[in-house]
Amino acid sequence: MAKKKKIFILDTNVLLHDYKSLYNFQENDIIIPIVVLEELDKFKKGNNLINFHAREFTRELDKLSGDQLFTDGISLGKKRGKLFIETGKEFSKMVSESFPEKTPDHRILAIADFIREKNPEKNVALITKDINLRMKAKSLGIQAQDYETDKVANIDDLYKGITTLENLDSDLISKLYKNNEGIPVEEFTQIIKPRPHQYFILKSDKSSALAHYNPSNDFINRIEKLPAYGIDPRNAEQTFSIDALTRQEIQLVALTGKAGTGKTLLALAAAMHQRKNYKQIFLARPIVPLANRDLGYLPGDVQEKLDPYMQPLHDNLTVIKHKFNQNSNEYQRIEEMLKEEKLLITPLAYIRGRSLSKIFFIVDEAQNLTPHEVKTIITRAGEGTKLVFTGDIEQIDSPYLDTGSNGLTYLTDKMRGQEIFAHVNLVKGERSFLAELASKLL
Repeated sequence: MAKKKKIFILDTNVLLHDYKSLYNFQENDIIIPIVVLEELDKFKKGNNLINFHAREFTRELDKLSGDQLFTDGISLGKKRGKLFIETGKEFSKMVSESFPEKTPDHRILAIADFIREKNPEKNVALITKDINLRMKAKSLGIQAQDYETDKVANIDDLYKGITTLENLDSDLISKLYKNNEGIPVEEFTQIIKPRPHQYFILKSDKSSALAHYNPSNDFINRIEKLPAYGIDPRNAEQTFSIDALTRQEIQLVALTGKAGTGKTLLALAAAMHQRKNYKQIFLARPIVPLANRDLGYLPGDVQEKLDPYMQPLHDNLTVIKHKFNQNSNEYQRIEEMLKEEKLLITPLAYIRGRSLSKIFFIVDEAQNLTPHEVKTIITRAGEGTKLVFTGDIEQIDSPYLDTGSNGLTYLTDKMRGQEIFAHVNLVKGERSFLAELASKLL
């Protein structure tokens, strides 16, 4: 029996999330409401990655169409369906009574309602990352789904980077302390196929150790608690983080965990610790205005508008500076690097176009990036560059991302097992007892 073809109607946020999403619906037809093109028009100007996606999608559409008309449908390629642009439609009685205001979302719903009525023999579904729009569509009897092509299916199984092994032979741990190069992994019978740069907390009835799996020689080696530019690790996860951040063979690091676990602070301290190995240190974060308010609402010039978003990064740098006397070389070095832009704290959008060769590049709040944005950043890394993505996948400010669809989760899931990648999930908050207590109880 032939498979029933579907019709998918794409919302603006899907195209901004992944501008090549058109090619991910197999043999099914795709409809883009004309109002979506209107909305994309508003995003074309600007330096943010979302503006780049809007421009790239428009170019892709132009390349696809050539001299053809969208009214006839344009082939998306072999074993793929056709693409149509649907013009505005009159609100049906049901839509107009439910949503009297003709907002862009409601105009999209009117088109989806029209397409469903016109094609009763086909499954019609609205694809949107806007949860509320999905609920509105379902209220009208219109199928609605999230865009799940780059979504991690089971967030509970997300690789944490750390494994605890208990009830080990104490002689094995003693041997680990004696041999600086480590012990062959096969001697640890509880470890089955470790991932490259996986970290372990080893425990016996008499002793314990922190360890790391080195894929280059297939050894488990002991990890010591070492400081980085005045910052001492306070727990096992922070110790593992500094190790991953300072290992030259690891070019890509993901640090996840709730607020106050020290992710950004450790990354910045490790960068300063290795400053001689890199031309510059970039510390960047995406700008996601809170409460749906644009930067234009804030007073002042561009820099004054950006300062509130960059302040947390400056706070982390201040913590490191306060570890030293103002007259010390370490303190003065930070001041000099800031002045000479060897250490640059900036919005992520301002990094676009820069050369990323021999850079220690920290991307903070990476959970607010889409998978495609993360890919765009990583694919621009040149020789000698180290990329560090930090964030809390449970604390997402973007209305169109969640724990399974954000770029940090996607990165961690797809890169596990690669020999240049390490992931550490930090659990214990170290900001203060009060902060930790609030995080647990409130």
